[in-house]
Amino acid sequence: MARPGFIFSRYFENKEESNFDSLFRIFRELLVHTSGDVAEALDWLTELDKAHELTPGNYGIGDFIEELREKGYLKDNEDGSIAISPSTEQQIRRDALEQIFGKLKKGKAGQHKTTFTGQGDEMSADLREYRFGDGLDNISMTDSLRNAQIRAGREFESLEERDLVVREREHKSQTSTVLMIDVSHSMILYGEDRITPAKKVAMALAELIRIKYPKDTLDIIAFGNDAWPISVKDLPYLQVGPFHTNTVAGLELAMELLRRKKNPNRQIFMITDGKPSCLKENGNYYKNSFGLDRKIINRTLQMAAQCRRLKIPVTTFMIARDPYLQQFVHEFTEVNGGRAFYTGLQGLGELVFEDFETNRRKKL
Repeated sequence: MARPGFIFSRYFENKEESNFDSLFRIFRELLVHTSGDVAEALDWLTELDKAHELTPGNYGIGDFIEELREKGYLKDNEDGSIAISPSTEQQIRRDALEQIFGKLKKGKAGQHKTTFTGQGDEMSADLREYRFGDGLDNISMTDSLRNAQIRAGREFESLEERDLVVREREHKSQTSTVLMIDVSHSMILYGEDRITPAKKVAMALAELIRIKYPKDTLDIIAFGNDAWPISVKDLPYLQVGPFHTNTVAGLELAMELLRRKKNPNRQIFMITDGKPSCLKENGNYYKNSFGLDRKIINRTLQMAAQCRRLKIPVTTFMIARDPYLQQFVHEFTEVNGGRAFYTGLQGLGELVFEDFETNRRKKL
């Protein structure tokens, strides 16, 4: 049994899981692919059960659905349809975090390290000579005594100021991030599902910030012909539309959201696979999906320069291999002073995580 765009292999049961847990794990994954459509996900699950015998003889899909209701993972709408509950939405985000970023332990707020040292809150491995005004608690006594021993040899009797070294402390910064997700039609073209990995990255990043960096902020934007903010709980339901790619609208909204943040560390992550192909002028859409339209490109590069003036770097994750599109991204990145990654779908999450964690800020 196969669905367009997907290949299903034989299922091997995890003996440590209960019947419900194993089905629930598969069901959550299907929900991401069906954009939160419970009926379609259950239809897929039933077909998979027929093909791969997911359930034993004494426990069927009907029992699984009833148990989902009993545990509060499903809710019945007034129109008679079935929807997932907020607890299921949260579990899907946790799945994305586990799949993409691995097991992460909860840390303290504001743990993004910068390149700056000084009166911070975590010891660095770097040492420097003592200067007037340095706190005594920053002096590394072990290294200072070693310096005195080297200087005086066997005649070492006391420490001198020139022996003292200070261990630097690292600043930790908080970060405001806007994640832009391209929902233009090209995200599902050529039989390749690109929107599902993008959604998983967004959900994982949101869950990472909630757990490890609770004082950071994350705003998520979907952009097609227009751009609009979406909440984290809406991510499983995000779908591609019959849209062109209005990168300018996405960047304008991202900058507007970041202007409201008091945090000086601001950044934009943009996940896209296509070229800018749309503008909105005086309420009308200017579109051109054939090649790179110079009018649209110039306006997009202007937005890149504006972000740079506001000290907002844009990191572009380009999930396309077309050389002429990569050349545009290179030009966009050069104008903005940000970064670009040309990646396939498999490595997308790891790259986003690494760039977010590294947080290569030059100024506080």
